This record gives sequence, C-alpha cells and structure tokens, in this order.
Amino acid sequence: MKKDILIVVLLVLSLAASLWAVVESRKAMELADRPQIKIDSVSVKAHDVPAPDTLFFAGERVPTEMFYVRERLERELISNVYFHSNSMVMAKRANRWFPVIEPILEKNGIPDDFKYMAVIESNLTNVVSPAGAAGFWQLMKSTAKEYGLEVNDDVDMRYNVEKSTEAACRFLNKAHDRFGSWALAAAAYNAGCRRIAGFLNDQKVDSYFDLLMAEETERYLYRMIAVKIIFEDQLRYGYVLDETLKYDELDYKTVEIKKDVKDWAEFAEKQGITYKLLKYFNPWLRSNQLKVPKGQSYEIRLPKEPFNLTTTDLN
Repeated sequence: MKKDILIVVLLVLSLAASLWAVVESRKAMELADRPQIKIDSVSVKAHDVPAPDTLFFAGERVPTEMFYVRERLERELISNVYFHSNSMVMAKRANRWFPVIEPILEKNGIPDDFKYMAVIESNLTNVVSPAGAAGFWQLMKSTAKEYGLEVNDDVDMRYNVEKSTEAACRFLNKAHDRFGSWALAAAAYNAGCRRIAGFLNDQKVDSYFDLLMAEETERYLYRMIAVKIIFEDQLRYGYVLDETLKYDELDYKTVEIKKDVKDWAEFAEKQGITYKLLKYFNPWLRSNQLKVPKGQSYEIRLPKEPFNLTTTDLN
C-alpha cells in the first residue's frame, strides 16, 4: 500500500515538473517574439553636465585643466542645472533686476559677472540669513554701515537694491585693490579680507584656486561661475523661458519726503495703493513710520498707472 502511494506521488511530481517546463518554454517564446527596446530609445531624465574646457570669470581664466577645479565646478553645475524650480525662478527674476544691477557695477568698475553674486547670495530677493545678513547682497549690519548705508529702526538701506549694490561695489573694489584678483575679492566677500589674507600668507600661494579654505568659501566662486554658465546658455542646459512670462522691470514714480511720516498705511491709502504695495516698492522702510532728520529727505517710489498719485501732504 505504501509503495503504491509513493508511486502516485512521484507521478504527480513528474507531471507538475513537465507542466512547469512547458509554461516556461512558452513564456520564453513570447518574449523572443516581442520587439526589443533599444537603449537609445529610452527617455533620459538626467545626463552629465561637463564644464566648458575654456572658461573665464571677471576676465580671469579659470584653470579647468586642474582636476579638482573641474570637479568642483561640475558639482555646482549639476546642482544648479537639476535644481529646476529654483534656477527657473532665478532666471525670471534676473529679467527684472539685472538691468538695475548691471549699470551700477559698470559705473563702479566692477566686472559684469559679479551680478551673479547677488543670485547666489539671495536668489535676487530681500532675504535675511540666520546670522542677520540682509538684502540682495546679504550685508551684515556693521558692514553695511561701514560702507555707507543707513541702518536703523525705520530705515535699512540693505533692502534698497541700488544703494546696497553700491555698497557691495565699494567692498569689492577695496578687496580687489588689496589682493589684485577678482576671484580673491569674491572669496573675501564671503569670508572677509582678513581671513583670506591669512590663508594666502599661511599657505604661501596667491590664487583662489590654490587655496584650501572652508567648504562654503571654496564653493562660493564655483557657484557664481556655474550660474553664469547656465544663464548665458539657458537652452543648452535645458531651460526654455517664455519671454512674455519673465518678470518685468518695476515701473514707478518717485516722490520726495521731507518731513516725518506717522503712519505709512495711512500714507499709502491716500495714494490709492495698499500698504503692502508701498512696502514692495520700498522694502527699505522697516517700520510703519519715518522720522526725517532736519535737512534730510528720502525718495519714495510709488507704482505708476493705474494708481494715481496726489501730492497732498507729501512735503
């Protein structure tokens, strides 16, 4: 009896094995009959982003033949090329703010490439860092005052794009005079002139690209260069911007304020605009009032039409 059961079990197992073999054979035949997908037909979502072989920043050659220079630059290129949302918005903002920044750089003898410093510092917005640096150029309060900006409870000119750009230019020119290099001037903007001078002295070199520095400062110039490369050849790096959707320059009129303003919200209402809109055009106004020192005045910007400006109580 036991022998008969064993024979039956063996027959069942054998039949099952045969059926499995038939099924697998049919699967293999079906796969063989299907069209094969070629690698070149796959939609590639990410690809390498090599750095240009010849590259200049602020008129100074970037030594991309040095392996670590090329690798650091490619790191920043890849980071920014594939940070799509941020890079796209920065490019749209640049259409509004580069025409403001570029003439100021030119007037002060600063290479045009330094407009990309404002991009990496603040994304072209009036942000405040955890350390307290503020505005497009991320100036600390003490630095801002040192380079001629007014900073108090009512007024903070770090938030005035034109005036803060002037201050940044003064710093950069001073750093360039000291180090004789725009790359080192950029490093000094990030780390301070004293620290960069110490690095150069201790390491006995005279080039930004030969210095061993803190990670943030070592990445700083490469980030500027990467943004420059992308902005100057947007289509190559996958960015297609509709010209009609870029942010336009602000259209405004200027009025002079010669006496105290007790309530900016009330002032804005009289001009037919909102308090929010007033502050958007004048972000350097930091409170709801303004005390005007004797003999001094301030220029306030108000949006042009369709808003109507009245001159009542302005002076």
